[in-house]
Amino acid sequence: MALEQTIETDSLTLPQAQQAGAVSRWVHRNAAILILAVLLLILPAVAGPFILDQIVGWTMILGMIALSLMFLCGYGGMVSLAQMTVAGVSGYMIAVFGPSSLPSISLFWPWWVAAPVAILIAVAFGTVVGALSARTEGIYTIMITLALATAFFYLTLQNWPIFNGFNGFTTIPAPHFLGVNWRAPIPFYYMVLFFAALSYAAVLYISRAPFGLALQGVRDNPRRMEAIGYNVTAHRVAAYAFAALIAAVGGILLVWQNNQISPYSVGVNAVINILVIAVVGGITHPIGAFIGAFIYVILHTFALDALVAVGLDGRRFQLLIGLGFVIIVLFSPDGIVGIWRRLRARARTSGGGNPL
Repeated sequence: MALEQTIETDSLTLPQAQQAGAVSRWVHRNAAILILAVLLLILPAVAGPFILDQIVGWTMILGMIALSLMFLCGYGGMVSLAQMTVAGVSGYMIAVFGPSSLPSISLFWPWWVAAPVAILIAVAFGTVVGALSARTEGIYTIMITLALATAFFYLTLQNWPIFNGFNGFTTIPAPHFLGVNWRAPIPFYYMVLFFAALSYAAVLYISRAPFGLALQGVRDNPRRMEAIGYNVTAHRVAAYAFAALIAAVGGILLVWQNNQISPYSVGVNAVINILVIAVVGGITHPIGAFIGAFIYVILHTFALDALVAVGLDGRRFQLLIGLGFVIIVLFSPDGIVGIWRRLRARARTSGGGNPL
């Protein structure tokens, strides 16, 4: 009888012990992400509006748009230069359907109607981009997406009845609901943090779901995946649609942050910036998009002041930004994420194989 009770007790506690061990390992592996999440949640208690809005907020918005590129490139093997264009489509649509400084163009729909419609149109555009480029690879995919991005730039630049030409739109307010002005520094920060965290979690989940695993198989060996019954083109188009959803939300947040949008918001420079952000941060993990965005924002914000402080022409700040990115890529082709992983591997080796 005692032996039977011992066996029954062990059978009950073993799954619990295994579950506790799995939770402990997950926390150990993701300790840095958990610490970062806590710091971001309490940041408004110690940081001012400039840090919340122009540094961290801008980082998370650009990180979301770069995350859509990271998903396509890192998990699907597709380099798209149209992700900033997708964000621009949603940004322009929120200006056209919602309120702005141009009552002759904008329809002044409420935000809860204008925002979903803008996202839907942007996702449809991203899906069309995917349908046009999914059957190509390498340089051909890059050229098709770049051509579409350039075409949209000139469309907004030269079209006045819908996009107001090179002037674009100004005074595009963020929503007011639940008695909160969501463009105020702290509410807007938490709104951006919510969508950035949601996008990050969604990419992690999709990458480990059957669709994400199949997409990675398509990336590694599309012919074999097609031979065993997977529709390679459909998986690639679906990946473009999912990435467009993330970029579309980021585009609306970017317009609400800047309170304006113009053709130069979606120009070639902006398109290339998203590519650079994703590559510098690292396309092997979703966190790389936000790391690259943070580096870009820091350099873009303080490079001008740094040049002036050392007596150089402040107009050369773009050169300083470019040099910073070149140095990072030269030392680590897989970006900051690659540097971190090599440091962890070296620490494990020197520590006798024990994880950090």
